[in-house]
Amino acid sequence: MAVRTTVDIPEPLHDRLRDRAERSGSSIRTLIIRAIEQVYSEHKKGAYVTGPLVTGSGRLGAAFPEDENPHDLVFS
Repeated sequence: MAVRTTVDIPEPLHDRLRDRAERSGSSIRTLIIRAIEQVYSEHKKGAYVTGPLVTGSGRLGAAFPEDENPHDLVFS
C-alpha cells in the first residue's frame, strides 16, 4: 500500500529531476523512490579497503621496534 506525502521541492531541483527523468525514460516519482531506497537501504555493506589508510611522506619506523624507545617512534 502506498502512502501519499507532499514535499516542497525547490524549483531548480525540480527542473533537474524533470530533466533527468526525461533522459532516463522514467518518472520523477521513480527517481525519488530509487534515491531514497539507496540511501536508506537496510542491508548496507561497507566497501573493501583497497589502498593505504594513511598516506604521506613520513619515514618508516624501525624494523625491530623493541630496539628503540617507543617515545621516539610515536613523537618522531
